[in-house]
Amino acid sequence: MTAPWHRARRILCVRLDSLGDVLMCTPAMRALRQAVPGRTLTLLSSASGAAALPFVPELDDAIAWSAPWTKSARSATTGAAAPAPIATLAARAFDAAVIFTTYTQSALPAALLCQLAGIPLRLAHCRENPYDLLSDWVPDPEPATLVRHEVQRQLALVQRVGCRSAGLGLSFVPRPADFTAARARLAAAGIDPDRPWILLHPGASAASRRYPAAHWAHVVRLLAQELQLPLVLTGSAEESELVDGIQFASAVPAISLAGRLALGELGAALRLAAVAVTNNTGPAHMAAAVGTPVVDLYALTNPQHTPWNVRSRVLFHDVPCRFCYKSTCPEGHQACLAGIEPRRVVDAVRALLDAARATPAAETA
Repeated sequence: MTAPWHRARRILCVRLDSLGDVLMCTPAMRALRQAVPGRTLTLLSSASGAAALPFVPELDDAIAWSAPWTKSARSATTGAAAPAPIATLAARAFDAAVIFTTYTQSALPAALLCQLAGIPLRLAHCRENPYDLLSDWVPDPEPATLVRHEVQRQLALVQRVGCRSAGLGLSFVPRPADFTAARARLAAAGIDPDRPWILLHPGASAASRRYPAAHWAHVVRLLAQELQLPLVLTGSAEESELVDGIQFASAVPAISLAGRLALGELGAALRLAAVAVTNNTGPAHMAAAVGTPVVDLYALTNPQHTPWNVRSRVLFHDVPCRFCYKSTCPEGHQACLAGIEPRRVVDAVRALLDAARATPAAETA
């Protein structure tokens, strides 16, 4: 590690995307924190990403900001964009900033923000010459020579300044109160949280990453008929209508907790579930972080966000238009998801349950 980075105690971690993206940076954040005793980390992220703060022990603080060059800012259709937090960052007197991006994003707007805030050390991947915007420039090899999992990409970034960690798992640690609340909600629905049950999360922020609702209903029906385990559907309050429609169409006694679980409670529920079935969205990475096997219905919008370091089954239907990087299917057919037969989903759940029964059960919180 170079002397300036060894002296850096106050680090700003910039990841301006959503919760799942932040969780995939947590192994790199752990490496940053452990490299220097007494080092503190602050996250600059979207509101969704900053919500991870209470559950990521590597973080000391978070600043929520919707950067105008990110996807999270596109939903704002009225009013002026939130001003850049230059004064806020300058007041914190950060010693260094690490800018985490996917290879489809440019680090330069965030690098300029950090430079204007007076942060002397600025590390990021970048394809073009950043000149003085980055003090530590890592030429981006993706996608020209390779495509890495997002976790590997961010670990490789911090390794360039001498930060390594033996712990490669994602971080998301629900609090004791979250487990208490999740257990109470499950018990109130007639489910013993300590016996096997299945969690299903049919929502996703991007339309291109949502398995069709009719397929979900078929999956729920088959699971109820064949596995005879309790089934719990989860989602945000905005996804309640979607979940209610799936529940009704399935015509089986599945339980809906959509809109009833806070973020930590959802993490606790994922930890208590025997298997989670999700789209490629934040809860898939939460499941990986808490160690719950996950069936990931994986839209082929991008290749590098599969479940990390957890037993999983990644299901998709291959298509010529794979890796479009779009939030809405540009072809209008969502064939990469619609082509996944519900039978494949049920078989994947069964395989993960069988694998769990073949290994010693881990203690639950």
